[in-house]
Amino acid sequence: MKQLIDLTTWNRRDHFAFFGAFEEPFFGLVAPVDCTGAQAEAKRLGVSFFLYYLYHAVQAANEVPEFRTRIEDGQVYLYDRVHASATLGRADHTFAFSFIEQHDELAGFVAAATAEIEAVQTSTGLRLSDTTGRVDVLHCSAIPWVRFTGLTHARSFAHPDSCPKISFSQLYQENGRTYLNVAVNVHHALADGYHVGQFLQAFERRLRGEVVK
Repeated sequence: MKQLIDLTTWNRRDHFAFFGAFEEPFFGLVAPVDCTGAQAEAKRLGVSFFLYYLYHAVQAANEVPEFRTRIEDGQVYLYDRVHASATLGRADHTFAFSFIEQHDELAGFVAAATAEIEAVQTSTGLRLSDTTGRVDVLHCSAIPWVRFTGLTHARSFAHPDSCPKISFSQLYQENGRTYLNVAVNVHHALADGYHVGQFLQAFERRLRGEVVK
């Protein structure tokens, strides 16, 4: 479900008009997220760490309304919830797009993600479809081979796009702690650095096991 935002009274109407006219309205940043202990918790639960942190990233994004806001045909809508469209790899080092439905419980999310992983493994190509191309998603990707400190995305400016893009780096150790660099790119007409900060704080809090009900 989604609700139309009234642009005449929206507190971001000037930001929307200004940044919405840019050829490249997305901005991004990369920040380290402390996930000390989270990997062990995923192992205890018998869940891959990728699916564990992806679940918490989706949950964290849903806590921030600006990450659930989209531009469609010049109008702005706030979705009740958003899901993951993650790139999933194959043994031949190609990847495909997926649609992983948001679930409040980890087990439901893992089951949905596992089904998509299996579908990718038995397919070829990018799996472009109306489902993987939905707008009520977060574009997610993992680059576990690289401890990146910056990231850019291939984009078609002719294709309307306002979905946040979240990418995860290789795990690394520093001063006895475990970190994951996270790149977040968002449409500046819909969100600012403050909102990216809210997402990163919620994500890190969830990885510490501090889940707000």
